[in-house]
Amino acid sequence: MSNQKVWFITGASKGMGLEVAKLILAKGDRVIATSRNLKELKENLVGDNKNLLLLKLDITEEKEVKTAIGQSIEKFGQIDVLLNNAGYYLVGSLEEISDLEFRRTLDVNVFGMVNVIRNIMPYFRGQGSGHVINTASNMGYIGYGNTGSYNAAKFAVIGLSEALAKEVKPFGIKVTVIAPGMFKTNFMGSTLSVAENLIPEYNVEAHVKMLRNFNGHQPGDPKKLAEVLYEISTMEEPPLHLPLGTDSYLSIVEYRKGEAVELEKWKHLSLSTDF
Repeated sequence: MSNQKVWFITGASKGMGLEVAKLILAKGDRVIATSRNLKELKENLVGDNKNLLLLKLDITEEKEVKTAIGQSIEKFGQIDVLLNNAGYYLVGSLEEISDLEFRRTLDVNVFGMVNVIRNIMPYFRGQGSGHVINTASNMGYIGYGNTGSYNAAKFAVIGLSEALAKEVKPFGIKVTVIAPGMFKTNFMGSTLSVAENLIPEYNVEAHVKMLRNFNGHQPGDPKKLAEVLYEISTMEEPPLHLPLGTDSYLSIVEYRKGEAVELEKWKHLSLSTDF
C-alpha cells in the first residue's frame, strides 16, 4: 500500500471541495475529485497530474457511486479519506417547499452521502483503516426559519455520523462531522436554490436577498478550512464533532447554553411521566 494518502472528494469542482483537492495535491497526496459537472472539474483542476483522477459523479445514483469507487481503487489501489462535501442549499418555508423540492434536498445531502459511505466502507473495513469526513453545518445544530429542509438534512448528517462512528470504530475507521459556518464560496450566490412557489406572507424574497448580498463577504477562508481538514486527516484520534469558523463555533455554543436552560425550566414535566 502506498504511503501517499488517497482522498475521495465529492463536490470537488468548486468551493470548499475544490480548495481541499488543490491543497491535498500540493501536499503530494492523491485525489479522486468528483462532481456532476465534469467540464467545470476539468477547468478548475487542470494539468496532467498522476496523483489526480477526475470523475463525473452524481452521488444520488448508487450505480454511479459503485463505478466511481471501483475506478478509484483500480487507479490508486486504496482510498484513505472520504470527504463528503457535495451539497444542495434550498431556501423556503416548510409550507412553500414542495414534496419534490424537499426530497431533492435530502437526496443530495443525506441519501447521496450515505450512498458513498455504504459503498466505500467494504474497502475501509478490508484495509482496517479509513477516515470519513462528513460535511454538515452549524445549521445541523440550530434550526433557522426558511431553511427547514436544509436543517433537516444537516441534522440528519450529524446523527448518522455519530452512529457511523460507533459502528466502524472496531474496524479502525475514524469519523468526523464538520460544521462550517459562512465561508467565502459561491454557496449563497448562483448555487443557492429557492422554492418555486413562494407565499408572499413568509417574505422569503427578503431572506434570499440578504443571503445573496452577503455572498462574497463571508468571514471564513476556505483555504484555511482545507488546511484544518488536512491536519485532522493526520491525527490518530481526530474529533468527531468539529465546528469550523468563529460564527459556527459561537452560535452552536450559545445555542447549547439556551437548550440547557430550557431543559432545566421544564424538568418538572420531563420527569413527571415515569410510573
